Amino acid sequence: MPTSRPITSFKCLTFDCYGTLVDWEGGIYKSLSPLVQQLPESHPLRNDRAAVLKAFVRNEGIVQRERPDALYSSVLSDAYGRLAEELGVKSNKENQDAFGNGVGDWPAYPDSVEALQRLKRHYKLVILSNVDRESFSRTLSQQLAGVDFDAVYTAQEIGSYKPDLRNFEYLIKHCEEDLGVKKEDIIHTAQALHHDHVPAKQSGLDSAWIDRGVEIKSVMGGELKDYKDKVDFTWHFRSMGEMADAVQKAATQA
Repeated sequence: MPTSRPITSFKCLTFDCYGTLVDWEGGIYKSLSPLVQQLPESHPLRNDRAAVLKAFVRNEGIVQRERPDALYSSVLSDAYGRLAEELGVKSNKENQDAFGNGVGDWPAYPDSVEALQRLKRHYKLVILSNVDRESFSRTLSQQLAGVDFDAVYTAQEIGSYKPDLRNFEYLIKHCEEDLGVKKEDIIHTAQALHHDHVPAKQSGLDSAWIDRGVEIKSVMGGELKDYKDKVDFTWHFRSMGEMADAVQKAATQA
């Protein structure tokens, strides 16, 4: 059951990055345009953003399951090639590698940096991401510049991809060992229900849902009705800015 503790009684926020802080879907869809533009106007995916993203997510998931120890840049590259083949359009290794190395170019959501800086006054901030270290470093130096994270845990050192429970076991273990933060003082903060909130519940973590599918329907976030009995988040916010506002308000009322 969701906790009855006030949000300000926790000590650490752990974040999914790509989808929650960075516009994963926007970045991916823009970078898939060389494939989409080859489709005839009559093709059902030619002008269907959600369908294209669903097709990509499906192929990405296949690669992650087949190669859980692969760097995320390599996963992206392979998923791009798989999608091109599925759509019957042209691609080559140069295109695939450019796509795989494009993580650091994806834009942060406009509210992310300022919200994280405000939240840093109250919590330790930790990243739990499916990317590799180099890709995250580029994002941190460009899109999330000015944010001081206390720890960064990626699929590269863990050796598996969310929603694998090993990622959350690693997070819980290292938050205590590295930061002195116990499991019960963590709020896992994420958009994706499948990749983050389902395993967060299974791991016994409190969580906050950043529901970014308001203006543009989210594919990564998922439909809550499809996960009714599988997730158990305590807080529901429409943006990181909204979460920071709620924490700030709670802190002044404490």
